[in-house]
Amino acid sequence: MANRLDAVSDSDGAAAAADGRAIMLRSVSMVFGGGSGGVQALQNVDLDVRSGEFVSLIGPSGCGKSTLLRLIGDLLQPSAGTLSVNGKTPRQARLGREYGIVFQQPVLYDWRTVLANVQLPLEVMQVPAAERRSRALELLRLVGLEEFADRYPWQLSGGMQQRVSIARALSFRPAVLLMDEPFGALDEMTRERLNRELLNVWSDTHTAIVFVTHSIAEAVFLSDRVVVMSPRPGRVEAIVSIDLPRPRAAETRDEPRFFELVATVRRHLREVDE
Repeated sequence: MANRLDAVSDSDGAAAAADGRAIMLRSVSMVFGGGSGGVQALQNVDLDVRSGEFVSLIGPSGCGKSTLLRLIGDLLQPSAGTLSVNGKTPRQARLGREYGIVFQQPVLYDWRTVLANVQLPLEVMQVPAAERRSRALELLRLVGLEEFADRYPWQLSGGMQQRVSIARALSFRPAVLLMDEPFGALDEMTRERLNRELLNVWSDTHTAIVFVTHSIAEAVFLSDRVVVMSPRPGRVEAIVSIDLPRPRAAETRDEPRFFELVATVRRHLREVDE
């Protein structure tokens, strides 16, 4: 099965990359376990994410949002269907370091400085030391943490640690960034501030982002499109295009159109939950 999936992905993926699709999923399903006790997490998911696009996944708890993200990131293998990332299978893309991943809890090494944490993927890739340092400092400037380069993670707040995680995920210039509820554990004000900072980073890097969240307002504020998923087994039930002008600022959340779009996404969520 794995060989067949890879072969199909190679064929379809080349066409997807040619027309600007960073990610393509076709009829993707995921079943955990086998036999009568198997649990179907995802069912026949079709989705395209264009290069440089910001797409959020939202849906009820347990609907398979994080599972879908892990399939794209080659952390899980699909039970059926085809996936491509930049025209390659997820495994080829992972081995080619074509995407970074940021989880809900920052995974940093306490014994390494902030600068050393950001440089870690570049060390693994054997990038020369001077280039590693230069690129890491550039990213720390981008996330507003250059002055904390010599600190250790335990000396930073949770929001600052998450910014370090984002900088590290972008250190090797991936074409795709996968984010699994990265701000879910933060207070509302910190979360909104990091939303704005993430958009600044995104506009500078032109990275395609797939972002999992439970917050409707966060999804609308950040995204080009919001994908609404059904309860398990997760399916794509609706895709809402977000036509708020960019760049977006704190005042964007006070605009009538913002509230209209939040209401639209909320209505779709209510419909899938009925």
